[in-house]
Amino acid sequence: MKPIFCAVRPARLLAVLLLSGGLLGGAAHAQQADAAPDEGEGSQARYPAQELTPQILYQLMLAEVAGARGQGAMAAQSYLDLARRTRDGRIARRAAEMAVFARQADLAAEASRLWLELDPASLQAQQLAAGTAASSARIDELQTHLATALAQQGDKVAPALMGLNRGLSRIPDKALIQRLVTQLTAPYLAYPEAHFARANAAYVAGDAAAAALALDGALRLRPDWEQAVILQAQLQQEASPGKGLQTLRDYVSAHPDARDPRITLARLLVADKQFGLAREQFEQLLKRAPDDRDVVHAAGLLAMQQGDRTMAGKHFRHLLELDFGDPDMIRLYLGQLAEEDKRPDEALGWYKAVTPGNHYLGAQGRIAQVLVARGRLPEARQHLQALARAATPADRVQYVLLESQILRDAGRNDDAFEVLDEALRGDPENPDLLYESGLMAERIGRVDAMEGRLRKLIALKPDHAHAYNALGYSLADRGLRLDEAEVLVRKGLALAPSDAFIIDSLGWVQYRRGKLSEALETLQKAFALRADPEIAAHLGEVLWMLGRRDEAAQTWRDAAKANPDNAVLADVIKKFKP
Repeated sequence: MKPIFCAVRPARLLAVLLLSGGLLGGAAHAQQADAAPDEGEGSQARYPAQELTPQILYQLMLAEVAGARGQGAMAAQSYLDLARRTRDGRIARRAAEMAVFARQADLAAEASRLWLELDPASLQAQQLAAGTAASSARIDELQTHLATALAQQGDKVAPALMGLNRGLSRIPDKALIQRLVTQLTAPYLAYPEAHFARANAAYVAGDAAAAALALDGALRLRPDWEQAVILQAQLQQEASPGKGLQTLRDYVSAHPDARDPRITLARLLVADKQFGLAREQFEQLLKRAPDDRDVVHAAGLLAMQQGDRTMAGKHFRHLLELDFGDPDMIRLYLGQLAEEDKRPDEALGWYKAVTPGNHYLGAQGRIAQVLVARGRLPEARQHLQALARAATPADRVQYVLLESQILRDAGRNDDAFEVLDEALRGDPENPDLLYESGLMAERIGRVDAMEGRLRKLIALKPDHAHAYNALGYSLADRGLRLDEAEVLVRKGLALAPSDAFIIDSLGWVQYRRGKLSEALETLQKAFALRADPEIAAHLGEVLWMLGRRDEAAQTWRDAAKANPDNAVLADVIKKFKP
């Protein structure tokens, strides 16, 4: 067997020894492994001090080499055999992980049960055992293992109870989880954590009454428990809007330094669109913890939402000083604030500071928009073209789309079409280019090109709802082939039944076909979903043609007030002169 050992590089051998959890070091190393940070509740297992015998080393190497060669099932079985012999939870964990990677459900179930038996406090072991039990109908066995694990916790049972729901979270049947938690916590009802675990399981299972009852039990045992009060308020708010808010107001009034309840109160206020009151709560939090990044972020967003750009900028700059986890997003916000304050040079500085990643494309688009707003359209185009030349194929398309957008916004529709058309010649089956160039062809009156590109897109992507919609709407808007137009729009609607724009297209087709009552009902539905100015234009026109001119005029006026620069709305108002 010597060739097997020779085939493993020294670095690989070290990795094997590390993966075995420090078997060479005996008890001292085992205690260090106990304190590994990946166990949320802190494993209390005490692993055996193992002597690294030639047989153990051989079996470890055999398992690792099998894994390296893609023989996952063999590797998992070798680790599992060794874990049974050594009774070492670290090796059982490795067996379980390898079995999951190899998609060996039975091996994963067996290894996870052994891991849980050897390390009953391990949250990961509980989660994996729960997941494999659910998939292999071994719930009774899982319950037995978890009951044993809880009984072994002694005076540390409270945190184990709090981790129970997380340990079972992989089971898809939430009612089953509720039953398991209820049974497992029965011996521990003197602990408030047992009642809270029941409440949590009931809440996730949708059993609000049982959740409320269990929370009452938890709060009787620990009246001021923050977690229980928060969950109680969430339940109350869902059942009776306003009641949960009052519960949290009362709590933070009595406990002004309570962070999590106040954050929950602020978030519920945001959900209730009470932005000013929510902002007050975050400002209270900032007085007590001015460097709390989550709170500073929320306060900045609320200030921005309320138009307080000075305070929003202050919060966002502070976030950058605090090493916020997503600094580029904050730089985008600061650039947007600078734009709104008519400080374009500062805005450009923030956008240029955004590094390659999730926000980079958006920042480059804003740079182009700022340049255009300053009358520097050629420079904006050069900026985007230079980025496109150096970009990946996927990002290159996005830069092309940005260039076409700034040209379209500048009223240069022919140039926008040419940019898209040139890109399409190099990538003739790109869905985004086909769609956007089809729409642009329609804008410049090239109906044949529009139809050809949208039909090609539909052939390539038969589930592209907006391709059907765009083609159907364009035909209807021109009064062409109205039967076919309705079929196309309805196909799009079948793919995206809640899309307000596609519903609007259907209403417009119905209007063009003279079905005014049906069109009105459809357009009212679209407008209720999204108060878009173009939907308002269509709705107003149908109301006008039905003789309801005052309603039509009011619809247009309201929409124009909210969207004073919308060309479609302006055109329809000019057409009917209400």
